[in-house]
Amino acid sequence: MMSSEIDSSPITHIYREHRMQKVRFGIIGAGAVSDFHHVPGIRVDPRAELVAVCDPNAELLEKRRSDWGIDKLYTDYEKLAQDPNVDAVIIATPNDTHCDIALACIEGGKHIMCEKPLGVNFDEARRMYQAARDRNVKHLTAFTYRFAPSMRYLRHLVKSGMLGEPRHFRSQRFLDWPETSWGWRQYKKRAGAGDLFDMTIHRIDLAMDLIGPLTAICGAVAQFCPRDKTADGKPCPPSEVDDWSSLIGRFENGAVGVWEGSTVMKGYHHNGVGHEWAEVNGTEASAVYRLQEPNVIMVGKSGETMKPMPVPEEFLVIPGSPRNPHEGVPSTVFRYDLIYELVSAIVEDRPAVPGFDHGAQAQAVADAVLESNESMRWVKLNLDVE
Repeated sequence: MMSSEIDSSPITHIYREHRMQKVRFGIIGAGAVSDFHHVPGIRVDPRAELVAVCDPNAELLEKRRSDWGIDKLYTDYEKLAQDPNVDAVIIATPNDTHCDIALACIEGGKHIMCEKPLGVNFDEARRMYQAARDRNVKHLTAFTYRFAPSMRYLRHLVKSGMLGEPRHFRSQRFLDWPETSWGWRQYKKRAGAGDLFDMTIHRIDLAMDLIGPLTAICGAVAQFCPRDKTADGKPCPPSEVDDWSSLIGRFENGAVGVWEGSTVMKGYHHNGVGHEWAEVNGTEASAVYRLQEPNVIMVGKSGETMKPMPVPEEFLVIPGSPRNPHEGVPSTVFRYDLIYELVSAIVEDRPAVPGFDHGAQAQAVADAVLESNESMRWVKLNLDVE
């Protein structure tokens, strides 16, 4: 158990190195994402331990008791939020529950990692950020792909000036998924939007991290699949959300960007990973990140043809991470570093990156895509979260 010694703030935990024990995590939402990504991330970091799990599905909870070796089980997130023996929480629940759960956990003094999108609209996401800021808890948005090795190296190439002045960003995220029900993800009340909030929002965040704030966008969404049957052929209410989204945007520094994503692109299976391409074109060179080969980057200078090269060793994990970058499936294992980043922020008493402020700003852009689609016009952006 870790010390809960506090300073003059009623919430901030001080983790003194000579006394520090493990950061105790609770997971709210015991589904596949937690099982595949977050629990392994906790297991990899020797400074972290999983001590509690919450889910309204009692049968799933009992399965996780065995799967994860956890005895402290909750069906009510408010009880976990007030548990004094939990230091940090991971929220991996349907989108429309994120805000209420996060606010309860913040009130309980918990540090938080929340899956994207933070809420079903910008107002919710901004409330989450401001609450975490005001209570001085660490907050992390689960923008997973920031931690991919080739994306980290691409950022280095951009920020170091090796590509020259950035002129253009381009992103494609194509998945060849079945056209059957997505469950709660296909209903507006629960999800807010489809591909736009589930996939494209990641790439909106990547672009602003690489190049800077967006000032205006023009966007569109479309729905091609009714998704009115479950995987076993049973009828269900049809989908209400997009399965294709796209936007063009202008950055504050004068650069431009183009994004496109879809879950129904045939032939882009890639062993379940799908196709992802994120490209920055600068005045001196261009570089490309691909999820299919996250440890390889493509680079080309003016007059050359882009060619693949290995990501340098020092970019394969975030600094200090105990994860062995040469073990496991490359397109999966970098996701474990999210836990390392949050624990490091707690231990070092610094902001976690990307924080809820980044999540809220990406949400503002995604909301503007829906507005642009409805109005069929450009939308100026206000990314102020303060």
